[in-house]
Amino acid sequence: MRLTVLDHGHRLPARMFFGFTKLVSRVPMSDVPKALLYRPDFFGGVFLDLTAKTMRGPSFWTAGEREYLAMRTSERLQCPFCAVTHAELIQIAGDPSPLRPELLAASAFLDDFTPPDLPRDAAVDALNVSLVFQVVNRLANVFGFELQPGQLKSGTRSLHRFGYRFPRFLTGPGEGTTAELRRAVLEAPAHTPPELRRAAASGEAWGSYAATVRTASHLITDDDIARLKQDHTEDEIFEVTVAAAVGAALSHYDTGRKFLGD
Repeated sequence: MRLTVLDHGHRLPARMFFGFTKLVSRVPMSDVPKALLYRPDFFGGVFLDLTAKTMRGPSFWTAGEREYLAMRTSERLQCPFCAVTHAELIQIAGDPSPLRPELLAASAFLDDFTPPDLPRDAAVDALNVSLVFQVVNRLANVFGFELQPGQLKSGTRSLHRFGYRFPRFLTGPGEGTTAELRRAVLEAPAHTPPELRRAAASGEAWGSYAATVRTASHLITDDDIARLKQDHTEDEIFEVTVAAAVGAALSHYDTGRKFLGD
């Protein structure tokens, strides 16, 4: 983790949850929950609700097919952490091989917006999967998520068992909608002003940093984050990074919806 606050800055309920989980599983909490449960009122609460609905709620796609779309998104954004995680989840949730034609069409649609020969609800569900993991992929790349021994099997089985849901006392109330995500990350009060976060969402903040998060997050290095720390707090870096990641994901999502006639 390239930000100390994502390792040690959590509120007491999250710290207690991490400790209990480690005691039961004998495996430390993985980097993804650490990032998403840091300041859940800013981002993680609504995002986790959206993720649970997308990945295990009612859908045209099976759980295994959604994990396949998540893996393909992770491969496209060059996020090895997430690609390995979702390859494992495919085996747990149900390997969809051989892939049905609709899944291949959805994957092509997400790649380059090839007009999908799909029911509209199937295409929208696929866009939702892509939206969620385009955010996670970028955060994993920028913040340097790493898998520790035992975390892959323990973490993926817990995600599947609990349907991507975390206790409500950790996440707070939320509707889990894209509108709520936009509002929370780009409009609500935070350490950084909304205008800076909206600029980051468009790739126009802090020199080339926000643009790189959007277009090539795998190129962000330890040195890049260290330079930012000279002028900005870790909370500011966290917010701008999340805004850039969410902005890029929403841009792809909005483009896909326009192709569907929305």
